[in-house]
Amino acid sequence: MDNLLKDFEVEHKNPSEVALRRWRKAVSIVKNPSRRFRMVADLDKRSEAEGKKRSIQEKIRTALYVRKAARLFLDAENAAGRPEYKISDEIKEAGFGIDPDELTSVVRDHDIMGLKTNGGVHGIAQKVSVSLDEGVHTSDVSTRQKIYGFNRYKEKPPRSFFMFVWEALQDLTLIILMICALVSIGVGIATEGWPKGMYDGLGIILSIFLVVMVTAISDYNQSLQFRDLDREKKRISIQVIRDGRRQEISIYDLVVGDVVQLSIGDIVPADGIYISGYSLVIDESSLSGESEPVNIYESKPFILSGTKVQDGSGKMIVTAVGMRTEWGKLMETLNQGGEDETPLQVKLNGVATIIGKIGLAFAVLTFLVLTGRFLVEKAIHKEFTDWSSSDALTLLNYFAIAVTIIVVAVPEGLPLAVTLSLAFAMKKLMDEKALVRHLSACETMGSATCICTDKTGTLTTNHMVVDKIWICEKIEDIKCSNSESILEMEISESVLSLLFQVIFQNTACEISKDENGKNTILGTPTEKALFELGLLLGGDFDSQRKEFQMLNVEPFNSVRKKMSALVALPGGELRAFCKGASEIVLKMCDKILDDSGKVVPLSEEQILNISDIINSFASDALRTLCLAYKDLDDPVYDGSIPDFGYTLVAVVGIKDPVRPGVKDAVQTCLAAGITVRMVTGDNINTAKAIAKECGILTEDGVAIEGPEFRIMSPQQMREIIPKIQVMARSLPLDKHKLVTNLKNMFKEVVAVTGDGTNDAPALHEADIGLAMGIAGTEVAKENADVIIMDDNFRTIVNVAKWGRAVYINIQKFVQFQLTVNVVALVINFVSACFTGSAPLTAVQLLWVNMIMDTLGALALATEPPNDGLMKRAPVGRGASFITKTMWRNIFGQSIYQLIILAVLQFDGKRLLRLRGPDATEIVNTVIFNTFVFCQVFNEINSRDIEKINIVRGMFSSWIFLGVMVITVAFQVIIVEFLGTFASTVPLSWQMWLLCIVIGAVSMPIAVVLKCIPVERENPKQHDGYDALPLVQTWLKREELSFSPPVLFFSFLKKKKTKKTKKRLFDM
Repeated sequence: MDNLLKDFEVEHKNPSEVALRRWRKAVSIVKNPSRRFRMVADLDKRSEAEGKKRSIQEKIRTALYVRKAARLFLDAENAAGRPEYKISDEIKEAGFGIDPDELTSVVRDHDIMGLKTNGGVHGIAQKVSVSLDEGVHTSDVSTRQKIYGFNRYKEKPPRSFFMFVWEALQDLTLIILMICALVSIGVGIATEGWPKGMYDGLGIILSIFLVVMVTAISDYNQSLQFRDLDREKKRISIQVIRDGRRQEISIYDLVVGDVVQLSIGDIVPADGIYISGYSLVIDESSLSGESEPVNIYESKPFILSGTKVQDGSGKMIVTAVGMRTEWGKLMETLNQGGEDETPLQVKLNGVATIIGKIGLAFAVLTFLVLTGRFLVEKAIHKEFTDWSSSDALTLLNYFAIAVTIIVVAVPEGLPLAVTLSLAFAMKKLMDEKALVRHLSACETMGSATCICTDKTGTLTTNHMVVDKIWICEKIEDIKCSNSESILEMEISESVLSLLFQVIFQNTACEISKDENGKNTILGTPTEKALFELGLLLGGDFDSQRKEFQMLNVEPFNSVRKKMSALVALPGGELRAFCKGASEIVLKMCDKILDDSGKVVPLSEEQILNISDIINSFASDALRTLCLAYKDLDDPVYDGSIPDFGYTLVAVVGIKDPVRPGVKDAVQTCLAAGITVRMVTGDNINTAKAIAKECGILTEDGVAIEGPEFRIMSPQQMREIIPKIQVMARSLPLDKHKLVTNLKNMFKEVVAVTGDGTNDAPALHEADIGLAMGIAGTEVAKENADVIIMDDNFRTIVNVAKWGRAVYINIQKFVQFQLTVNVVALVINFVSACFTGSAPLTAVQLLWVNMIMDTLGALALATEPPNDGLMKRAPVGRGASFITKTMWRNIFGQSIYQLIILAVLQFDGKRLLRLRGPDATEIVNTVIFNTFVFCQVFNEINSRDIEKINIVRGMFSSWIFLGVMVITVAFQVIIVEFLGTFASTVPLSWQMWLLCIVIGAVSMPIAVVLKCIPVERENPKQHDGYDALPLVQTWLKREELSFSPPVLFFSFLKKKKTKKTKKRLFDM
């Protein structure tokens, strides 16, 4: 079948438009396009949206550059000709002094003259009634939203339940059946009278109603799940100053006048004007299409919504929100056209197309055979010219059967089962702290062969404390509960003062009061650890900041690996502070504080000693930082912070414990054939210590530094990459290069974690980008496929487990549905050829279709994962989806069911000893009942394609049990109480027992089938997985090849112990 599915192959990430259009063109038989392609991207609408987006970007670019350039030539007279805005009474009564349109136009048009006319940023703040220090008062929020609008964008209204009902009714075959039913009712009443003549047609209508309602309910529930996921994806928080304190709010609660804190990696949530900050650089490419970043400062203060903070930090006052911003207009076009379909959805569309063609051929042949036999019989009885309404009803019934065969044969539910399974998995993963942003990521994660993970916060807790400090050439352990341990050292007041300065002046931390008036430290874990050390030693942050004037700050980022600050001392002198990666800062130092606290030159011997101390800290799994300062000789400030000539004050070792359970999670990955590589910016000794503790770094593994890796030749990389388990002191560029080579050189399916803005290229390049929900920036999250909400490595393993569950669940459903397809098609066709009638009526086939389609998908596609999934190797790229093992099970069960149904069809009366006028009805009912129970038990068989023990975990899957109970209950109702509509008669308890037993026999038959080998060389499991490592070890010891029959008969022959029996049974 793989050759037939060549046109149905797409990339799992960023598929080309050519591939997307190719498979759409290959789909030929579709019963209900609106439903089947609901989760498929509308390429035409997407192209139209892209055109709108480009048009808006061009308009924005014109506003940003052309208008801005033109304004340079405006004189005061022309400036006086600016449009006048009248302030309405409503705005005045609300206490504001500027019209929303004027406020919007100032930032949108980069109108510096308009800003000056309104008194600059302070004048704007006054006109929107806000203090730049206190921020907006919570009590004013509703008034501001009423006057200046909400920070929300136009979205499509959610689809109601009745829209899904209408969509389900668009099925062409159901429409034809409804017409046939109406004609049947009309003809039936005319020939057989009321009410008998309407039963057949009414039965079909009731069946269609049931199918439509069940389908609509299933689809509507899926839409609710996706709606919840979409709502979670849009949940973004931002730091603002409100009620005089810094707090975190949702971007949807942002209002005009809010003072927003911006830092590296943030996406600007609204239009605003710069208040203050340091080295603020904004990337406007998403809005204007221009790749050149923009520096923001007092003379260039306009910041637009939707842009990204590339570097630096700052504060801005919000001037426009929601649809008043250009980004709001652009957002309307972003989601038009829908999300790209997943590879499994495309592949199953191909399977549905192929089977649909076969089904259509069988339906046409069945109709032709039935009609041909009918005409031949009329000719034999010389009634060819004698036609009655009953003859027309017979032909109509044949046509209805043929159409119903198409209903059953065209498996519309196959692609939608993928959606159902993915929706279920994504909902469960959200409960387990993983937010899947793209459908295909959940599917692809099941094939991951390599995880490149960060260290800090992912493998470790990210709860940092300073554990050791080296100062004045002495090492001291820090006890957080008692400051005496360090104060006992003979440290001069001057050294302690310098230590407080390098901690409190060069920090991004702030102290904020919460609602209860309690002080809270805001900042990154590393910053907070140092800040808490300063407080522990008795330092006063507020007095330090008031005593010095901050001139410039270079925030930490993953490229610089250091943070620097420049301040003016009370006497007017300038002093620079620096902290960061130990080896980087140490190279910037040429002086040191000796044991007496005096500044002395830094000798080579001392550099070696300090390096040894850094390495000893790192070997204890401590994160090391150097703290240094420099007094500038030139008092004239030129805006730059020096990067040489510093005096080393201290080296600190920060403890970040490994998360509980990480080592087990890493071992789970290794057992599952997933290689775990640590990629971190930390010291290599720290990285190695943590990697060993986590079980990542083994004896034959390689730990390498980023600078060494990036200068390697392609050949050297080809040799070293398979051995790399740790990459330390890496830049985002190194991570990107590693990911690219793993994909291109070794065809690995790579998952990579990232939290910083500069990780975005690696997250985008990886097969699965995993952004951190706590430590990650908004830019990283925007480029990720999955957001790990708790930053925990174990959550990543759960995503992999659910990804595998999705893949195997769809395989189970496909095996089950194809078995029903084969049996239903063959039995109707063969019976039509030999008896001139179909054993299964239109109503019965519609019920069977619902069992195998909606209910079957619900039962099998939503099975939770089991631990056994993580004891196998990943599914390889290009692995066959419908495997030989699946075909073995499909044909084996189909042959059994066909033999049973054929025997009942052709010799049922004699075998069941039926006589009397209702013998035919009883046999047909037994055939229908037996067929349904065969599907019920085969659905249980399909819970595991390879293993013999198919009931394990079944009683904990309430959805599966619920579907089984509903199916059996409805079957009883149909047979016993709805015979008039379903063409059945009530059965005796003996007949019921017979039907159940015949269906149950399929279970031991499944066991026998699983003992038939289908793979000869290098055997793999049905889903492309290798055999379990435990089984491989046992087989090697027993000198057996892995195949179920060999294990089975070896078990019988050697009479293994109960433990061995259990092991075999679990396979």
